[in-house]
Amino acid sequence: MFSRKTVVISGVILFFAVNVLLLTFSLRYRDSSFGTEQTTISITGPFQNVISFVIRSVKQIWFRYFSLISVAEENDHLKQALERAIERGHRCDEIELANNRLRALLDFQVTMEQKTVAGEIIGKDPSPWFRSIIINKGKRDGVRPSLPVIVPAGVVGIVTDVSDRYAKVLMMIDQNSAVDAVVQRNRARGMVRGEARDICSLEYVLYHHDLVAGDILVTSGLDGVFPKGLRIGTISQVTKKNSGIFQEVVVTPFVDFETIEEVMVILSPPSYELFYGK
Repeated sequence: MFSRKTVVISGVILFFAVNVLLLTFSLRYRDSSFGTEQTTISITGPFQNVISFVIRSVKQIWFRYFSLISVAEENDHLKQALERAIERGHRCDEIELANNRLRALLDFQVTMEQKTVAGEIIGKDPSPWFRSIIINKGKRDGVRPSLPVIVPAGVVGIVTDVSDRYAKVLMMIDQNSAVDAVVQRNRARGMVRGEARDICSLEYVLYHHDLVAGDILVTSGLDGVFPKGLRIGTISQVTKKNSGIFQEVVVTPFVDFETIEEVMVILSPPSYELFYGK
């Protein structure tokens, strides 16, 4: 049994062989009588017409094939160019956002009376028990332990460990952190401590002080670390129990500790020299 493919190929070969024989016969006897030539033309004409149609069809298919290949290659190039353009766009957006943050940091730095240095956050403590970050500034930049760290939004934390090029910052929301604060409205004083979540508590506020949700807390300047008047956060909840001399106060920091990328270290807060000397 012959396969369909074999039969088709054999038919095509036979078709071309018959056409060649007829053309040869026509050329050999073209000087013969008019009737013979007319008969030959009438026989070979349809075959030549079919041959011409097949050749034209093959040429069209061939050119379309190469056209499709060219279009496919061009499409691949355009896709690659589009991906590169999108990548460049993302990089430009990221650069613009970084420039905006740094510009805001620089503008805030100009308003500071103390000498400061800007640092980039390059790491965070993976431990759930400590809330700290690593910045790319160290001893060679004038950074030393117990220096305050801030951003334009407010207080970030305090430097705890320093190497030549890097420093570790304990954030204000850590349970081991403490910032002396006052309520901006009525000057009631307390100690802001970090909680397990991204919030803080205001401790040691006497029962008789009038505190309400929305009150703003700022640094008092009495802890020897943070200059006076830096923004800390707002009071979000106040609880007065029937017993006890202190209120329970929940504080929401101004700083979003999950999104900050750059910080400023205050190198020479006035109170630092007052408490610890130069």
